[in-house]
Amino acid sequence: MDAYVIFKQAQKMRVSDGAIVPLLSPCELERRLLVLVWPQLGDFDTLEYAWWLQREALRIQRQGLVIRAVGIGDRASGQRFCEYTGFPSDCLFVDPKAELHQKLNLYPGLSLKLPSLSTAQNAWINLMLMCAGIASPGTLAEVFRGYLGDRKAPQLIDDEEVVKATPLPPLKGSFFNLAGGKGYQRPFELATLRLRNMVEVLSHWNTYVPEAAYLTQRGGTFLFNAQGELLYEHRDRGLLGFAANMSYPLSFLGLAQDDLV
Repeated sequence: MDAYVIFKQAQKMRVSDGAIVPLLSPCELERRLLVLVWPQLGDFDTLEYAWWLQREALRIQRQGLVIRAVGIGDRASGQRFCEYTGFPSDCLFVDPKAELHQKLNLYPGLSLKLPSLSTAQNAWINLMLMCAGIASPGTLAEVFRGYLGDRKAPQLIDDEEVVKATPLPPLKGSFFNLAGGKGYQRPFELATLRLRNMVEVLSHWNTYVPEAAYLTQRGGTFLFNAQGELLYEHRDRGLLGFAANMSYPLSFLGLAQDDLV
């Protein structure tokens, strides 16, 4: 079935009020539409994707783009996620059993099954193997990029911004200049942001991940024009692979400085 038809027929719980409503409302069908189907709301990919959306919120708004996101979890997961990331709760829907992911045939991740273990235990083992790069292409390279830096990526933390990522002391953005300058993604900069996300999730694990069976499920990105025609899609193939261009995950939107003019 066509992805747009699947989205148009979908009804999910909206985080803002807990109502089960259509994912797409009639007014949204008249504008360019970005639908994000996310993994667990406590997944590193999901949190990092939301960070990029928050970073580029003004440019996205200038484009008149409508965004709808669906993540695996429950309403409590969604509320905590929105509180931490700043993602608008009226644009976020939850899918506790990844039904939408399955309808879209998104990658479920590694699915080895040991008969002596529970579904959740098997999911944990599969997730750890994917973290090691098994059935998760590009994951290890992306981990290393977070530590080594990336001159093709923009600077992620402003020099005056203070990042708190326990167990590290509070770090001012200018600290990362010591590793080689500024104006690009400096060494350890992305890794620090990912550490902050990890601390957040582990500190509220049961809220973010009420059902561990879907830990390995991956997501996808779908961009449509006002006629419902697919302009762009990306189907995640592994952990830390939520975009075709991880140096600038939102490059497919054509965002540029002149969007602010």
